[in-house]
Amino acid sequence: MTPAPSTNDIRDLSLTELQEYMATIGEKSYRARQVAEWIYHKGAQSFADMGNISKPLRERLEKDFALHPHKQIRKEVSADGTTKFLFALHDDEKVETVLIPTKTRTTACISTQAGCKFGCRFCASGIGGWNRNLSCGEIITQVLQVKEEAKSHPRPLSHIVFMGIGEPLDNYENLMKAIRLINDPVGVNIGARRITVSTCGVIPRILEMGREGIQIELAISLHGYDNESRNVLMPVNKKYPFNDLIEACRTYQKSYRRQITFEYILIKDVTCTEQAAQALKKAFHGLICKLNLIPYNPVSEFDHQTPARDEMLRFRDRLTEFGVHATIRTPRGKDINSACGQLRHS
Repeated sequence: MTPAPSTNDIRDLSLTELQEYMATIGEKSYRARQVAEWIYHKGAQSFADMGNISKPLRERLEKDFALHPHKQIRKEVSADGTTKFLFALHDDEKVETVLIPTKTRTTACISTQAGCKFGCRFCASGIGGWNRNLSCGEIITQVLQVKEEAKSHPRPLSHIVFMGIGEPLDNYENLMKAIRLINDPVGVNIGARRITVSTCGVIPRILEMGREGIQIELAISLHGYDNESRNVLMPVNKKYPFNDLIEACRTYQKSYRRQITFEYILIKDVTCTEQAAQALKKAFHGLICKLNLIPYNPVSEFDHQTPARDEMLRFRDRLTEFGVHATIRTPRGKDINSACGQLRHS
């Protein structure tokens, strides 16, 4: 399917584009900042809410643009406080978005596509296939809606991870436009180092992101320790092989000299082995990186098993012996199917 037609959502405009629009209708450029503050800082749900904007301009904005929230179909709250939303978009495509509060931060896990075309064989997001990319406005609207939800938690929204449904770097232009709005002080105003983009390994876009000049965090969904093991779980490896991906990460790191996070799923007798530990030691040599070990979270369509706790600890300790900075990630929201690999396009 092709991307859905534009709905003229004002959140699809960059701040520069909003200024240019104001100029074309004879308004002063500062009006763009006022409108942006209403949308991104004050959570305006309609142009009528914008109290310091003149009535004629509000009416013109109403005529030219849309400003509507996503329709909330479902909201589920985990025993650990994680909250998962199912949102319907303007064409009734659906995505899931997750808010993850902890004692030190509140993180939003954001989707970038309606479905996923990459079909990782442990992840629910790609089971129904891919329908379309999300627009910048659809990405931003998820952020704004969970930002409002975060107000009911002890800490406001502080971090963004693009780890929801879809492959972020497969929707590169809309992703980067949204990130700049999230990062800009006039926009959502979240620091670049608090924004993480996770990718299954789209090498050309990783290298392009390394030239963007914005110090967002990069997370690589590795989930294998060589070509053979990665081919089993991640079809993308046939196009962007393991060794090429590691080399791309080295090139990326030359741009920023920042730590790269590798995400690695722990599946019994598949990825949690001595052979895997030895291979990862070799692959990460000389890289500034950390390894997030993710216990497999059950997805009914896949016949995998999570290793026993002592197996996972032994694997982590072996990596530590090899000088690899590895930690076991505690699943969040597993009881509402919002942990890593469990989000669905449904």
